[in-house]
Amino acid sequence: MKKIINKPEDYTEEFVRGIIKAHSDQYKLLNDDYRMLIRSNSKDEPKVGIVTAGGSGHLPLFLGYVGENMLDGCAVGNVFASPSSSKMEELIRHCDSGKGVLCLYGNYGGDNLNFEMATEMVEFDDIETIQIRVKDDIASASEDKKDTRRGVAGIVYAYKIAGAAANRGYDLEKVAEITNRALDNIRTMGVALSATIVPEVGEATFNISEDEIEIGMGIHGESGIEVRKMISADEIAEILVEKILTEIELSENDEVSVLINGLGATPLDEQYIVYNKVYDILDEKKVKIIQPHIGNFATSMEMSGLSITIFKLDSELKELLLEVASTPFYTNYNRWYKWNQKIYMK
Repeated sequence: MKKIINKPEDYTEEFVRGIIKAHSDQYKLLNDDYRMLIRSNSKDEPKVGIVTAGGSGHLPLFLGYVGENMLDGCAVGNVFASPSSSKMEELIRHCDSGKGVLCLYGNYGGDNLNFEMATEMVEFDDIETIQIRVKDDIASASEDKKDTRRGVAGIVYAYKIAGAAANRGYDLEKVAEITNRALDNIRTMGVALSATIVPEVGEATFNISEDEIEIGMGIHGESGIEVRKMISADEIAEILVEKILTEIELSENDEVSVLINGLGATPLDEQYIVYNKVYDILDEKKVKIIQPHIGNFATSMEMSGLSITIFKLDSELKELLLEVASTPFYTNYNRWYKWNQKIYMK
């Protein structure tokens, strides 16, 4: 194992300490706990709180999306491990300003169980919550079993939509309805070229030959749907987009957002090569891409590979996507003018 770390058991706390020191203008700890981050610059007026939680090892997921027009707080566990229900409970209590809290998280066993317990505890104090589990990974189960699917990079779009809806002052039921509508139109599929190593384990999460790739691999090393010999970037894009479009029906003049997500070790150059082909595929169908996202959004430490997410937009989802958001790890300020000038400069 070659990693730039100190003690494996200190991995999570030390990188969170670094983040807090680097971004104290936007982040602070809740109750001085390095497993709970909240906004340090939140507004005073009441709104629906948006919280998430999950294991570490996926930066910028999960805590990287705490910030303006996105999340209000996040709890993190050890690498690939859920934080405790007590952390989630504290987080929900803090992020409730009287309008309820949306708990938005990936569909994994530990997170599901712990959020269930946390929400049950806060109900005793009349804190209203709604849970939404993100299940965008189409490789993890067939469509007839989609409630068992994993949550992967598509959760970033869910954070964006939920955060913007809450910032508009919508009530909890409406924020949840809009977020669920977004998720009904979000699908993701990925490919892995190499494994990652969990610091406290010290060995690869799976084995794959140098000349092979695995289609549909999960962000924790969960098995995909096919191992095959290495193929070109264009072929990877074609395979992933074809499978995604079996579940998202697109017609001429439809609008989508596309997210190319690097899993940790894949250079941006290669991600843009894949985006180039995705653009051509959708352009041939006369589908317009709005505010594309290319970069590392939901990683698996040093895993090599990427995923493609397609988000089909309606007029309201498009407006919410385009609203400005800013965190230390995410911003669409640099994309805002191009996509908003026709809306805001009439």
